[in-house]
Amino acid sequence: MPRRKRCYLAGVPSHVVQRGNNRQPCFFCDEDRGFYIKVLGEALERFEVALHAYVLMTNHVHLLMTPASEQGISRVMQCLGRSYVGYVNQRYRRTGTLWEGRHKASLIDTEPYLLNCQRYIELNPVRAGMAEQPGQYHWSSYQANARGKPVACLTPHEVYLRLGNTPAARQQAYRSLFEQPVPEEQLADFRMGLNHNYPVGSPQFRQDLQENAHLPLGHLHQGRPAKPKK
Repeated sequence: MPRRKRCYLAGVPSHVVQRGNNRQPCFFCDEDRGFYIKVLGEALERFEVALHAYVLMTNHVHLLMTPASEQGISRVMQCLGRSYVGYVNQRYRRTGTLWEGRHKASLIDTEPYLLNCQRYIELNPVRAGMAEQPGQYHWSSYQANARGKPVACLTPHEVYLRLGNTPAARQQAYRSLFEQPVPEEQLADFRMGLNHNYPVGSPQFRQDLQENAHLPLGHLHQGRPAKPKK
């Protein structure tokens, strides 16, 4: 399937993933993860990007963000990359690249996709066998979205806010979502969207992107793009 150029739109959530080079670790201790969250929060504020969900795994990160401008997410990732790679190289006396090329991203529709994307992100440690329940893993937004732990860099999306009239009600409603698995077809969509920088959402969502944002989406097909005729 062809990979498309990454595209961000103001006000439209994006699911972003960045992996360690050759699937090697990018975090070596909790202090590293704490530094990453710190510089991430600074970059989010500087470039006016809202973070709704995240998980810091051993060799990759997932972020769900909504930018105020088309350039916001790219600038956050550039700033974050420079600061964090510099920190790691100095701390561990290493040189060379840390990340596996450029990050991947997928535009995300709101209901019902956004909360399912949040669950997909926060369930990563469970799927990886690092925890039996998402609440057992410290370095994810589940601690805030489901348990109310203050995380300064998080901004709840309006879809999440509609889960209840109070923080406690929203957290309870959010926890109840985890009683059912994320639909298999959406799991596949989230993975394909990241692998090919393709938006995930309803047919109407994709049509709106093509018509209103002038994004030539077309369709994903197996195999390499056809060569132009001579």
